[in-house]
Amino acid sequence: MLTRRQATITMGGMAVSAMLALSGCAPSVGGATGGASASAAAVSQADIDKAMDTATTLTVWSWVPNLQNQVDLFEKKYPKIKVNLVNTTGGAQHYPKLRSALKAGKGIPDVAQVEMQFIPSFVQTKSLADLTPYGAADQKSGYVDWVWNQVAVNGKVWAVPQDSGPLGSLYRKDIFDKAGVTEAPKTWDDFAAAAKLVKDKTDSYITNLPGNDVGQMYGFFWQAGAKPFSYDGNKTVGIDLDSADTQKVVDYWQKLISDDLVSVDPDFTDEYYQGLSRDKYASWQVAAWGPIFLQGTAKNTSGKWRAGTIPQWSEGENVSGNWGGSTDAVMEASQNKIAAYEFSKFINTDSEAALRLATEQFLFPTTTAILEDPEFVDQKSEFYGGQQVNKFFAGVSDTVDKDFQWLPFMDYVGSSYGETLGKAIADKGDLRAALTTWQSQVTAYAKQQGFTVK
Repeated sequence: MLTRRQATITMGGMAVSAMLALSGCAPSVGGATGGASASAAAVSQADIDKAMDTATTLTVWSWVPNLQNQVDLFEKKYPKIKVNLVNTTGGAQHYPKLRSALKAGKGIPDVAQVEMQFIPSFVQTKSLADLTPYGAADQKSGYVDWVWNQVAVNGKVWAVPQDSGPLGSLYRKDIFDKAGVTEAPKTWDDFAAAAKLVKDKTDSYITNLPGNDVGQMYGFFWQAGAKPFSYDGNKTVGIDLDSADTQKVVDYWQKLISDDLVSVDPDFTDEYYQGLSRDKYASWQVAAWGPIFLQGTAKNTSGKWRAGTIPQWSEGENVSGNWGGSTDAVMEASQNKIAAYEFSKFINTDSEAALRLATEQFLFPTTTAILEDPEFVDQKSEFYGGQQVNKFFAGVSDTVDKDFQWLPFMDYVGSSYGETLGKAIADKGDLRAALTTWQSQVTAYAKQQGFTVK
């Protein structure tokens, strides 16, 4: 995925993606407090109690702003454990720095924030500790099903979920009203019809489809039921980018682009921010981190926006996809795995720490407890006309397809997108042909890296 927009880290909790070349990551090894390793039998409660009452310093790398708030809560509960928090400010610095440390075999943190789509990359290089021996599997019931499936693969748990990005639509009620569109379009056919009304009657575009944002396209594929990737955790991958479901998505947007009913501006640029503020775009199909981001970006439009479900491919359906989301992963090289896991679990599941992540740092929650907490869901937003936007997106989270996988080289997939489908969108070119080229490039790369492609 292409690196960009540090602002979304601060406002929405969505990570900036970065290049993570597999050739640069060597497997790393290490022990664990209490003598456990990633492949060992489950540690006992006595082992955990001993580790958490032993003077220890953990090093944690994260881009979450003000995470020291959660660190303070953890250190108050476990005064023998000190946390050295390193704010890496996002993917442009975070992943290259982590990759370099892994390659060198030194300076590796105990815990590192890792986006969901990059977990297989680190599993492939044996850089992550399997958290199952430390009791991570017991946390499954506390998470939304699809989120848990992002970290639990083949009976192993590779990270603790931190935030996610279920897709919905944010729309300008005033522009829709002016165009005679009385509600958020329920289907993609309705959306196309509304696009023409909006353009004809208001001269706004109903939305913008950026060619530089593969994350949004993954979300559209996810919502359409596509399964473009699979990975067995070893050396076999499935690549189906040019499927009937993905073709359906690109063909749909091709027509809207050709009819000049959507714009194709690069997102998260000054021009894009101005478009949001100056009525150029009447809606945004975005993840649950979008409402806070938009609120900080287009302040002059306060009260004019509403949140609605993303349009459906078939009338009566209620299916969403996901865009973004990150985890806290314990590094295999850590000498303090018990404490590292307990820290990762604490900041994401402790009631006060997790609620503050949602209400102060605006990370969209992944645990059912916070998704049902009145302090989170009952908030009303003046920017959205008094709507309970958190409650709305909490409901959307339950509708995300549970089965969506990633390849162990998503960095290359993202860069290839920029040269193929992303470029075709920006150039208003042939999207179907570009999709086919994208499929060919990713398949060829996988084979060059020694993977079996099924």
